Amino acid sequence: MKYSDPGIQYHLNIQTGDVGKYVILPGDPKRCEKIARHFDSPKLVADSREFVTYTGFLEGEKVSVTSTGIGGPSAAIAMEELSKCGADTFLRVGTCGGMDLEVLGGDLVVATGAIRKEGTSREYAPIEFPAVPDLEVTNALVQSAKKLGYRCHTGVVECKDSFYGQHEPEAMPVGYELLEKWQAWLRLGCKASEMESAALFIVASALKVKAGTCLVALGNQEREKAGLDNPIVHDTEPAILTAVEAIHLLIHQNQSK
Repeated sequence: MKYSDPGIQYHLNIQTGDVGKYVILPGDPKRCEKIARHFDSPKLVADSREFVTYTGFLEGEKVSVTSTGIGGPSAAIAMEELSKCGADTFLRVGTCGGMDLEVLGGDLVVATGAIRKEGTSREYAPIEFPAVPDLEVTNALVQSAKKLGYRCHTGVVECKDSFYGQHEPEAMPVGYELLEKWQAWLRLGCKASEMESAALFIVASALKVKAGTCLVALGNQEREKAGLDNPIVHDTEPAILTAVEAIHLLIHQNQSK
């Protein structure tokens, strides 16, 4: 396929028929093959920039996985181009940093909303419009996590554009603002911090498609500050298995309608 071919999406290098209705969205391209192993008959469809796409089957239904890279801009591009090729249900899987003291490294966080501290969503919707996931997808993720026996939290996640703005706020010229807002998010019960969900939820609203997020907490800097046990976990398999199980559930629900 060539970018100049009609019908080929410019960034993802895919076309209609290449992907399924359901798509898992990790950030890291290296996770795509790992996720695709949970599909029946997976095949590499495209590998372009930060976007790697595999397609296979679950319950006889065509499903896909596409990496989005880091942050809102590339995540929005992925959703836009996948939607043009027929996808309409998106499940983000990835990592986050815990904020609420109850969130331990290795726990799952299913987002029920996202703080729009990033910039991508502002080019889709006024800031007053909330970034919320699809309820059906969210419920499927929560139900699947419980079924698989994973410790799972639900709540609002904070989405930012600058990784180091979070982890080294004192070094930033606007560190005073970053620190003040971080305290506000904590007081409001924010569960975790990440970089993609706000953009995905807003773009999904604009495109009239469905989206949800399931994250693995790598650790929790607030627990470390408080002198509490702070396990560091890098295994993303629980979030992946939860998303795959959620797709099984969504397929069964849609077949019964």
